[in-house]
Amino acid sequence: MKLNEIKDNEGSSKDRIRVGRGIGSGKGKTGGRGVKGQKARSGVAIKGFEGGQMPIYRRLPKRGFNNIFASDFVVVSLGRIQAAIDAKKLDASATIDAASLKAAGVIRRIKDGVRVLSDGELTAKVTIEAAGASKSAVEKIEKAGGSIKVPEVASAE
Repeated sequence: MKLNEIKDNEGSSKDRIRVGRGIGSGKGKTGGRGVKGQKARSGVAIKGFEGGQMPIYRRLPKRGFNNIFASDFVVVSLGRIQAAIDAKKLDASATIDAASLKAAGVIRRIKDGVRVLSDGELTAKVTIEAAGASKSAVEKIEKAGGSIKVPEVASAE
């Protein structure tokens, strides 16, 4: 094989379509942009514009607000943890935390921490370290003989 003989496989790349080059090309006249008007021109960004009609984001009432400081927890159910233990993806004797849940494939990303909810049953005796947990989840974990460590939120006084 020589450097001057190297080429792509047949059909691996398509030829560029030359837009607006005559009606016979199939992409002539309007060049694939539909008909004439503002959207047929270049440099147009009209997101949310409804042709002068009152846009839907102004017609609908606004409620509440979006707290930009709110924590975004990943929710994990006890049933999902038990399924991972049964499948030997999680070690019940070791402490289960966000990193071990991610390594086991139970959660995709850690975000601001893991919050444990009580869906499903837990039979294994486990020690869980999480950013939050529901009261019923804590009860189920302690009923199974395990324990959960949740950091106390410092109250602003």
